[in-house]
Amino acid sequence: LPGPPFTHQQMPCKMVYYGQTSCEQDTERYLDVVKYVFSCYKKEIPLVINTMGWVKGDGLLLLIDLIRLLSPSHVVQMDMCDWKAMPPLTPEHVQFSAGLHTKGKQQSKCKQLGADDMESWKYPEGEDMSSPQHKLLYVHPEFPQAGAAGEARVHSSILRDMSILGYLGHLQSPDIGAVLPLHSLVPYQVPFNAVALRVIHTDVAPSNIMYAVNASWVGLCCIPEEVRCQTDGPVLLTQTPICDCLGFGIVRGVDMEKKLYHILTPVPPENLRLVNCLLLGSIAIPICVLVGQQGIEGEIPYVTSDYNYSI
Repeated sequence: LPGPPFTHQQMPCKMVYYGQTSCEQDTERYLDVVKYVFSCYKKEIPLVINTMGWVKGDGLLLLIDLIRLLSPSHVVQMDMCDWKAMPPLTPEHVQFSAGLHTKGKQQSKCKQLGADDMESWKYPEGEDMSSPQHKLLYVHPEFPQAGAAGEARVHSSILRDMSILGYLGHLQSPDIGAVLPLHSLVPYQVPFNAVALRVIHTDVAPSNIMYAVNASWVGLCCIPEEVRCQTDGPVLLTQTPICDCLGFGIVRGVDMEKKLYHILTPVPPENLRLVNCLLLGSIAIPICVLVGQQGIEGEIPYVTSDYNYSI
């Protein structure tokens, strides 16, 4: 509401690096992340939850799960003109409809008849999560094309790049002057055995993990377990942890001889001391960062420019 996201970035009180632009491939982890973040909410102050725009098919079912899970006092539903696919999310509709991972009130009776049991959800004692009691504020626009997606996917990609660029801007000196290219900034040196590694969005063979990490955008995270390694590393996690993310960085290089990651990040040193895990997702460094570096002669590192288009 105050403007494009990149213009007013703030450090959140609680953050998890999900590592993907859509939760479609792993909705269970998405809900676990929501529960983890929501667990730190102190109810002294109002909370506005900005849900996703994915409201078709499984997205609508996931939204019903979220309403059950978070028990909001009010739901503001902004409809599209001439689109009947999404029903009004009244307390009755949420109560009796099955979500993606939760059951509606009618279906819960089937448990006694031996139906397959779903994953058990743990809620605060005394709360009946199958009976939401929110107030629905329904906004129905009358003019054509209101709420149409249009080029939203392209716009969100641009806004995401702008947010990353705005975040990287904190690496620059506050003094007004020439902007230093990333290869002119001094990175932190992080030993392989000091941080655990995990690629979130796909399986990567251990022999190829350094190729994946090099020149990548990473979440700087803190897992509760102490990172222990008998060798020089790297330390590879077998599952994606749900843990605090303290900020982001770019792995500017990997020194295989000295077994060091070179990482650029604006995260202050007092917070970096808590980082013991690097999470790599499908979020890419904006192309302009790689192709717009001044002072490089010849072919730009990590950018392929001369290749056969027929392949």
